[in-house]
Amino acid sequence: MRKEILLGIAKALREGTAVQLRPEDFPCFSAQAAVEDPRTSPEALARIAASIGPEDACVFERAARAIDEGDLAWIGFKVVTDSAAAQANTDNEVTKKYGDVGSADGCDLVFFCNDAKEVVAGRPYSPRDLFQMKDVTRGPSMHNDQFEGLTWTSVPLFDSVKVWLAGASDVAVEVAALAHHVGFKVEVLDDDASYLTETRFPDAKRTLLTSFDELDTHAPAPSDYVCVLTRGHMHDPESCLWAVRHGVHYVGMMGCKGKNNRVHDLCIEGGMSEEQWDSVKRPIGLKFGAKTPAELAIAIVAELVDVRYRQRYSEEARAKHEADLGR
Repeated sequence: MRKEILLGIAKALREGTAVQLRPEDFPCFSAQAAVEDPRTSPEALARIAASIGPEDACVFERAARAIDEGDLAWIGFKVVTDSAAAQANTDNEVTKKYGDVGSADGCDLVFFCNDAKEVVAGRPYSPRDLFQMKDVTRGPSMHNDQFEGLTWTSVPLFDSVKVWLAGASDVAVEVAALAHHVGFKVEVLDDDASYLTETRFPDAKRTLLTSFDELDTHAPAPSDYVCVLTRGHMHDPESCLWAVRHGVHYVGMMGCKGKNNRVHDLCIEGGMSEEQWDSVKRPIGLKFGAKTPAELAIAIVAELVDVRYRQRYSEEARAKHEADLGR
């Protein structure tokens, strides 16, 4: 999301000019999103754009400021499908009670919410609405279909963490799919086009190398993650050296102890220090007995989620979250 787009929308709203909200900027209303949930279609976004006015400008202004501040924040949408049902919805017998009022009204709503649970909206909302607006930070929209007559969706105002997959192995295929599903941006690198196909990696950027010796023509950012998953472990040393040279936030390598000892020797010969070698997570992934490519991908992506969680949240915030969960 670009700040200039948000400020342009806010300016047009304050001037009373009609605005266009584009699915390219709000992909939670893309054609692909509509396949999963027809209520979140480009047509629904166009309806919302036609319904907002000057009072909603504050949402987009706050969102622009969140981008400047590097805040974990979202622009969210209440999407009403049945006005009467939305206002009449009631609590269930299991979850916390939110009073006798359903949704505040039967109209669509745009709002801002950040991870600190600050909410900004230009129109009234009910306690039950607020519950779902704040819940936008958990998924987003963890409980978007809990009540009748409406759904909730959102777009993050922060960039996805990028994961580089060094190697187009069968494990990498599974990791790419699962990492994309949980919100990572994925790029896979390999030197064999027959493995680096759209069929194997439909949701990842695919980069064909002439050889793994040219890895340094690609520069991962310090906030990026690297998973070393080369076919037959053939290019693990070059990949580890590349990741460490660029100082990425996380690097993990798949393989058994014997193979990894050999990779250690080759990496040290290649200029890596013992301290740098110790920073490579090996074997990659959480420990729970994973063996097949799909099982290994679950272990690996679970670890990536945990690394991202610790990267984004303070120890205090994590402790509060765990306490809230009763863990």
